Amino acid sequence: MPGVKTNEREGTRAVLRHSRMSAYKVRQVLNLIREQDVVLAAEILANGDREAAAVVGKVLASAVANAVHNDGLDAEELFVSACYADEGSTLKRWRPRARGRATRIRKRTCHITVIVSRMPDERIARRRAKQSAAGAQRSRRVSSSRRQRTEETTPTTTPDIAVDGTTATAATGSEAWSEDAVHADDVITETEAGPLEESDFDATDGDTATDETNGDTAEEKG
Repeated sequence: MPGVKTNEREGTRAVLRHSRMSAYKVRQVLNLIREQDVVLAAEILANGDREAAAVVGKVLASAVANAVHNDGLDAEELFVSACYADEGSTLKRWRPRARGRATRIRKRTCHITVIVSRMPDERIARRRAKQSAAGAQRSRRVSSSRRQRTEETTPTTTPDIAVDGTTATAATGSEAWSEDAVHADDVITETEAGPLEESDFDATDGDTATDETNGDTAEEKG
């Protein structure tokens, strides 16, 4: 049993008749958008560098508009189910050549047909799941960048720790204590070392001074 003919396929269609270009050139563009959803097909045609891409883009937009206004379908759920270009009438012209001769010029035309239909439910479900996953990934990326900017703009203060009357600044984050930090083990208090004697002071500060050359003790004058 033969399959369904191209011109008998179900869906909403738009037809452009007697387009002034060759069907061969139009078919190369139609092969790019066949079986693609209308959003992707419109992007392909918008970025195409062929003259036929602009013409096919208008036909595709007309087919989508017919599906939305006439059949009440959602534009995001449509795809290009069929598209083809048939040869139209050929305009014949003559060009003069050498020695009184003439050659024929063929100005070809074509009929462009684009049919859009609703995608199957499975394909629509996969497309919506993909869009939701992409949206969730984008939201996580945006929240992460905002959190990072907030941390960079927030000033960080280092706590001061008092160790036996001496103030030391603790390192922030995972950094270690700086070399200038004062440790509790390096501080010697009067209780641990015992009472201080007069001999611990500098000789110039007291009433007597020791002469290192002869070992004699002399009293300071006035």
